[in-house]
Amino acid sequence: MRLQPLVFAFSLALPVDAAAAWIEPSHRDHQAGRLQRSNGYPILTWLRDTVVEAFFGKQLRDDDLDTYEINPAVATRHEGGIVVRFNATTLEQKRLLTDITRTLQAFDIWSISHDHVDARIYNAKIYLKKIVDQLPDSMKKPEIMIYDLPAAIWATYPKKTTGGFSSSSLDVLTSREGMGNLFFKDYQRLSVVTSWMRLLEAMFPSLTEMTSIGKSFEGRDIHALRVGARSEEEEEGGSRKTILVTGGLHGREWISTSTVTYLMWSMVTAYDKDPMVTKLLDKFDIIFIPILNPDGYEYTWQEDRLWRKSRQDTGTSFCFGMDLDHAFGYEWATNNKAGPCSENYGGDSPFHAVEASELANWAKNQTAQGVKFVGFLDMHSYSQQVLFPYSYTCAAQPPNLENLMELGVGLAKAIRLSSGEAYTVTSACESATAYRGTDDTRVEGGGGSAIDWFYHEIGAKYSYQIKLRDTGSYGFLLPADHIVPTGEEVLNALKYFGDFLLGNNGIEKGEFEGSEHVQNPPADQWSDLKRRR
Repeated sequence: MRLQPLVFAFSLALPVDAAAAWIEPSHRDHQAGRLQRSNGYPILTWLRDTVVEAFFGKQLRDDDLDTYEINPAVATRHEGGIVVRFNATTLEQKRLLTDITRTLQAFDIWSISHDHVDARIYNAKIYLKKIVDQLPDSMKKPEIMIYDLPAAIWATYPKKTTGGFSSSSLDVLTSREGMGNLFFKDYQRLSVVTSWMRLLEAMFPSLTEMTSIGKSFEGRDIHALRVGARSEEEEEGGSRKTILVTGGLHGREWISTSTVTYLMWSMVTAYDKDPMVTKLLDKFDIIFIPILNPDGYEYTWQEDRLWRKSRQDTGTSFCFGMDLDHAFGYEWATNNKAGPCSENYGGDSPFHAVEASELANWAKNQTAQGVKFVGFLDMHSYSQQVLFPYSYTCAAQPPNLENLMELGVGLAKAIRLSSGEAYTVTSACESATAYRGTDDTRVEGGGGSAIDWFYHEIGAKYSYQIKLRDTGSYGFLLPADHIVPTGEEVLNALKYFGDFLLGNNGIEKGEFEGSEHVQNPPADQWSDLKRRR
C-alpha cells in the first residue's frame, strides 16, 4: 500500500492552521506576508514525519531496490582494465598521450593536470606495453591508481543483501535528517532521484516546484526543482534573480548528481533554520537539475558504469553519444574537432545534442519571462577544481574577470575551511591546456562549454564549473562514503556564493551591472589570488 494518497488526504482533512503546521516549514504568514515556521501542533509534526518517512522507505524498498538487478556487463566489460597515472609535465608529453589515444584507441584519458595524466587502459595485458613503448623514458613507469577496475566499479553500486539493496539502511526513521542519511548512503538510480524530488515538492509545496525542462534523446524527462521562498506578490507575477545548479552532464560522474541532490535537500530543510540559507531563498530562486543527461546516467546503471556521453545516434556505427559540455552554441567550433567515437565529440553542429538544446531553449524561455540568471554552478568530477570562463580560449578574458577570480577563490576557501580539501582555482581554458600554453597547443578542446554559453549568452556573470572529489585515487569511481562529505563542502561553497551575491562584492551592491567595465587585474595579482586557496 502506498501512503502518498493518505498523506495528502490527511493534510486536506486538517483545519487550515493545522494543515499549515503539518507541512513544515509552515509556509505563509498572511499578516506579515513572509514565510515563517510554526512550532504548534507537535503531534501533527511527528505524525507528518512518520508518515512521510514510512512512505519514502516503502517506495525505495518495494519499487526501486529489491526488484532491481545490476547487469553484470556494467563491470565485466572492463575486465583486465586498470587506471594509471603518467608523469607528464610538458604540453608535448600530454599531446603525445592524446595522439596515442586517437591512433591506438586503447585507453581513455580521465584527467589532465599540470604534472600528470590519468588514463584508463582498456586491457592492460594487451595494451599497456604497446602504449609505454611509444613514450619517452621519463614516462615509461606509470603509477597504477586502480589495479582492479571491475572491482572498483562494483564497489560504487548499492550493496545487495538478502533483504535487498542497503536494506539495513531502510529502517523506520524518526527525523527528516534520518531520511537524508538514508538517501545519501548510496548513489541512487534515476527513478529514485525522480521520486526524491517529487517527495521534496510534496513535503514543501510552497518552497519548491518540480518541472521538466525538456526531453532527452531517448524521451526521458529532464527534471528540475525550483527552490525559493516567494512572497504573495512575487507568486502573482514577476520573476526573481535565479541561480542554476546542474549535475550529471556526463553519465559516469555520479558524485555530481549526488552533490546536486544533497544541495537541494540541504537548502530546503535549512530554510528558517540557517540564517544564510533563509536570506538567500527569500531573495533568490535556485533551480537544481541533478541529471541533465538522463540517458547516459541510466546507461551507467544498466550497461556500462564508465559511459560518459549522451546516448544519441551519431550516424556512425558503434559510436553513440555526444559530450554535452562541448555541445553548446557559444564558440562551438573552437577546438571542437573530435569525431563521433571520441569521448569529447560535441556533435556535428552547435546544439546537435538534444539535451544541450533543451536546456538552452528552456533558459531562453525563462529569460523571456523575466527570469534573471545571475549565477551558474555546473558540477563535474574529478580533480577538485573551481573553473570559470572562458573555456574555449585563453586569448580572451571575461569582462568581470577580477570578480570571477575573487569569488572562485572564496568558494575554494569555503571548501577548505569546511573539510580541509584543497580545490585549485583557474580559468577553464587553462585547465584544458593543463595550466600552460596557448590556443594552438591546447591538449583538450574547450569550445561549446556550458559555462561559456550561460556566461556570454544568458548573462549569468558568475558562472563556474566545479570539479568535485577526488584528485585521482578513485577518479570517477568515488566510493559512496564520500557523498555526504562532498555535499557538505560544496554546500558551504554555495552559502558563500549566496553571501557574495547578497552583498559581499556581489550584485546587491551594484557591482554586478557594471562588471563589464572591470579592468583585468595585473598578472602578479592573478597569481597571488590563485595561491590563496
